[in-house]
Amino acid sequence: MDNIFGHLIEPEQRLEQIYRQSQGIHHLYCRVPLDPVPERPLTLYLTTSADLPYDTARCLFTTDGSDPVPERASMLNLEAGEVKWSPLLWSYVRTWQVTLPPLPAKTLLRYRLQAHRADLDTWLEADAEAEPFAPPFALWIDNDLPPAWARQARIYQIFPDRFFPGTGRSWLETASLSDFHGGTLRGIIEKLDYIANLGFNAIWLNPFFPSPSYHGYDATDYFNVEPRLGTMDDVRRLIAAAHARGIRLILDFVANHWSNQHPTFVEAQQNPESRYRDWYLWRRWPEEYECYFHVRTLPKLNLRHPAARAHLLEAALFWLQEGFDGFRLDFAYGPPHDFWVDFRRACREAKSDCWIFGEVVHHADLLLSYTGIMDGTLDFLLARALRETFGTGRMSLAEFEAFLAAHEAYFPPEHLRPSFLDNHDEERFLFLAGNDKRRLKLAALIQYALAGAPIVYAGTETGLSQERPMRQGDRLVFEECRLPMNWRTADVNLQNYYRRLNTLRAAHPVLWNGVRRLLHLDSGAGVYAFLRQNSEEIVLIAVNISNTPRTLSLPHSGLVSCADLLNGHPLFIQGNNLEIQLSPLSGAFIASLENIAKSTPAPKS
Repeated sequence: MDNIFGHLIEPEQRLEQIYRQSQGIHHLYCRVPLDPVPERPLTLYLTTSADLPYDTARCLFTTDGSDPVPERASMLNLEAGEVKWSPLLWSYVRTWQVTLPPLPAKTLLRYRLQAHRADLDTWLEADAEAEPFAPPFALWIDNDLPPAWARQARIYQIFPDRFFPGTGRSWLETASLSDFHGGTLRGIIEKLDYIANLGFNAIWLNPFFPSPSYHGYDATDYFNVEPRLGTMDDVRRLIAAAHARGIRLILDFVANHWSNQHPTFVEAQQNPESRYRDWYLWRRWPEEYECYFHVRTLPKLNLRHPAARAHLLEAALFWLQEGFDGFRLDFAYGPPHDFWVDFRRACREAKSDCWIFGEVVHHADLLLSYTGIMDGTLDFLLARALRETFGTGRMSLAEFEAFLAAHEAYFPPEHLRPSFLDNHDEERFLFLAGNDKRRLKLAALIQYALAGAPIVYAGTETGLSQERPMRQGDRLVFEECRLPMNWRTADVNLQNYYRRLNTLRAAHPVLWNGVRRLLHLDSGAGVYAFLRQNSEEIVLIAVNISNTPRTLSLPHSGLVSCADLLNGHPLFIQGNNLEIQLSPLSGAFIASLENIAKSTPAPKS
């Protein structure tokens, strides 16, 4: 079983979460519109369960960014809406709503939704126990859409310690996969031409902050560089060299937690009068505190505390000022939403075209709640579908198409969803696929043909796999998917394939700004085709996931003079139909000959 969604993959765990979110008083950032627009009304929704007598509800709000406490907030009553029966609760649930008046641009709205318990004559908060929704809620009212370059991005993910030591240096001698392997920032700089020649125009860089571990997700200083990896001068050289090649840089940023060796935590644990004590969430000082997934070396930050919040915002602005172009936000559903509202607002004011997207490994409703709060979220739902359809075969083509159609309809266009097949926290796709590179190529073709900006984890394009599964007994060994790059044994054919996909993605904007339409689906035969279309162009994607050659006869849809620009499959026009001959486990990227001039000749496979 793939580990993407952890315990949520089990139906019992999902039911438990739904049950919790159905009880009591909940808002869960349900609103219309999702991304508030200046000078337009905003409607907020609340639900209450009938296990307790909630008789009225209210909204307390401010428009100056201050906490909406009763003594200084504006107040509106919520209108009681429909009552529905919940089979899960075996009780009733009531919906409430309130419409706030139109607000001007650049308004920082903070609000609380409360319901009144008639038996206690008490007002209770919505989502009071439901991190990351805990009040107060916040929204930034603006006309601020994601930066245009984000839709056109082709992203290469680099894990610094495992990428490249640099010329004249070898990988370090190691006793375990958790040891430092010797990758450096200078090594990344030396490989920028390699990355640019593959056709990538952005790099997502996993953390390089000072840290006691090789992975860097337990930082001790957010304003400096791990000495094993390099120096601040190396970072500046990397930024300058990447930008000179037209490559933007996206930095991994962790706001939920950091190392227990961070100086502020060390002082907070030693000194009961420390000004840093309230930066953390203590169950019993000094030894019991909230952690990331109960890992004691990763204390969770109290981002309700102004100074702790300000420190992280200062760090983000520091790296934008140094030249980074955006952030991938690690474990983004740990911090409360209102922190990310402040984060995005501060970052956009410092750099108007920075791109901010979050790692939210969760259900679609939670992902949707970040619309307008971030620029979007990593597409873990699509990753699972791609892995289970083209990697393990657990999902049929019919199931994949049904998922994809609903998935595309569910999210609004302004919620960008970068796509990926694997990353540093999951089994390598190639390992899942039994090291069959044809399956990897098929999944990559579909990934590149969909709207979300594609991310390729360093090593996927070289044929890097892993020796053992990540799940070993009752634990996950993440290091299995973090082997050092296989530079000496890189698969040139696979590298050329990814180079070709990047070339096609750059040459055909219809892939990110067009609509998708199903053209053919025969799950039993293992063949599938869809169109990407806008007012200027049509592209046809066809795949054969079977072990038998297939011939597809499809309406040509205007593609009379066309060619397969990926693998060179033979095409024939028969009346109004286009016939495509697909070899086993292969795909075709078919476009008009008028657009071939934009692309280089297809490589021989």
